Amino acid sequence: MSDLADSTGRVDGGVIFRVLRSEILAGIHPPGTPLREVGLSERFGVSRTPIREALSRLQHERLLERAARGLQVPQIDPQEVIQIYDLRVMLEQEAAGQAAISRTVSDIMRLEGLVERDRELDSPDDLTRIRCNLEFHTAVCSASHNRVLQDLLERLSTHLIHTPRSTLSVGNRWEDALDEHEALVKAVVDQRADDARQIARQHMETARALRLELLRTAAKAE
Repeated sequence: MSDLADSTGRVDGGVIFRVLRSEILAGIHPPGTPLREVGLSERFGVSRTPIREALSRLQHERLLERAARGLQVPQIDPQEVIQIYDLRVMLEQEAAGQAAISRTVSDIMRLEGLVERDRELDSPDDLTRIRCNLEFHTAVCSASHNRVLQDLLERLSTHLIHTPRSTLSVGNRWEDALDEHEALVKAVVDQRADDARQIARQHMETARALRLELLRTAAKAE
């Protein structure tokens, strides 16, 4: 029996959706990669009905787009990427401020643990940096205990997976980002809400500036 199957041996569309969504978010399927019903049906050992269900849900989340020959992982839209960063600057700033006010002991332990974990990584690859960074920012937002903010930021984060390279792999950005993460955690622990907002804002504005430069470089290469 497949590890993805339920007790009856069946793999439903929800399971397939979660597997494919995780793979897309992890960058396993780069922009432009087609996802075909036939191939996925063979891979998961199911009929095309649950495959269609999973693909429809992925399209609804904008993790897939309609192309000439079916569905594919979306191509990069530079204008949309910058719009997403503009919104994230505002939302991450507010999440950090609310986290400083509402954080619990459990939140503090989680945030400090993530910073310590990331410090101990030895030359992590780009995908590892993306994953760890996303976990950290998710934890900050979780510490705000604001479900609306959490939902909005999660939705925005899914759209940035279409960018082929993380800003965290530019120069010394990874090391600098970890310093900023640590400073943000200290502000949250000390309940310095204004400082937390300012640190988060500068952190995201730096990421936005680096993303703009990467987009410019990619445009020149085309």
